[in-house]
Amino acid sequence: MPDTNTTTTQEPAAAAPSYTGSIKISVVSSVGLIPVENATVVISYTGDPGEPLMVLTTDISGQTPVTELPAPPLALSLQPENEQQPYSEYNIEVTAEGYEPVLVSGSEILADELSLQPIRMNPLAATEEGEKTVIIPAHTLFGDFPPKIPEDEIKPMPESGEIVLSRVVIPEYIIVHDGVPSDSTARNYWVRYKDYIKNVASCEIYSTWPENAIYANILVIMSFTLNRVYTEWYRNQGYNFTITSSTAYDQKWVYGRNIFENIDFLVDTIFANYLSRPGVRQPVFTSYCDGKRVTCAGLSQWGSMYLAEQGYSAIEIIRYYYGNDMYINTAEIISGVPSSWPGYDLSLGSSGEKVRQLQTQLNRIARNYPAIPTVTADGIYGPATANAVRTFQGIFNLPQTGITDYPTWYEVSEIYVGVSRISEPGG
Repeated sequence: MPDTNTTTTQEPAAAAPSYTGSIKISVVSSVGLIPVENATVVISYTGDPGEPLMVLTTDISGQTPVTELPAPPLALSLQPENEQQPYSEYNIEVTAEGYEPVLVSGSEILADELSLQPIRMNPLAATEEGEKTVIIPAHTLFGDFPPKIPEDEIKPMPESGEIVLSRVVIPEYIIVHDGVPSDSTARNYWVRYKDYIKNVASCEIYSTWPENAIYANILVIMSFTLNRVYTEWYRNQGYNFTITSSTAYDQKWVYGRNIFENIDFLVDTIFANYLSRPGVRQPVFTSYCDGKRVTCAGLSQWGSMYLAEQGYSAIEIIRYYYGNDMYINTAEIISGVPSSWPGYDLSLGSSGEKVRQLQTQLNRIARNYPAIPTVTADGIYGPATANAVRTFQGIFNLPQTGITDYPTWYEVSEIYVGVSRISEPGG
């Protein structure tokens, strides 16, 4: 006889979905932009540094394979109303023969995003500092940082005296003061302009946001920066730097932090742009804030994400916060490049002096990055040139098309200048 006290069998509870992000680590010498091959890379949780999760080795280009790591749920980085940290943090310890060891603490991993972690190693003979430690603080959307001190969006320019910049120029380097302006003990860093913008964007917003929100925020960050450059804001106050890393005065920048692949590529694509108003020469000083803990007259970062989710384009987001007379401008001059982009993509069948310049630059880069095959600098864009470009793109985190488009041309130019110099200033 069956038991009259019947029971129902419950289905096992569904396992909580697990999320991962990924990381690619690039290790170069601080002198000469030389990739460090066979470096040992140990990854551990920042909260448990004594228990390595994995050990990797860099390849001939100084890079590790793309590696997956656990991350918190994606939804946490898409809503401000939570107390749980939306990214996981990892320690990355790098050792290599002939170099001082480097420890990066707090490298951030977001769900479904590829993090690019740069590592710069000092040759043993270059310093006597011992292990170099990079500490990445909490993200500005999660940690507590001082709010921006309000400023006018258009700065008065001197009527007399020498004005160094008569037009908007994309600088090769900017000098970042790593503290408040008055802190004379804070270090100044020479930072390539694009690298600075990528770093700030990775500090200020989440790469999980819709692309139009990221695009709008990068435009705001670039225009803010170029206003500081154009008006020589700090130099006119007697300081020897371009901008600070203080959120009270400028925008967050962290030496040695990781950046995110989609931010990296978007900056490469639009780095010469900034925001303008009709009849005003200087880039607009575009104040912004998170829009939740701190409000301001400019762009709300969280608000920009909501607008993008509703289908707003980047310029529509910009105009929502700054008015309908704001438009996207492009600087005509880009400093520090041997030759400007030809104005069209170079691909199979292209020929001429621009192709020859590209080939010559790739061959020089290949001396530092031997995974890139050398080509004959004959001015003809054949399969060998396309293959060299494709390899370069893979190393420097660009879509591997084999076509030299705008981002690729300027990335080749930047790396060529870097490897051609005996050493780089600062850092």
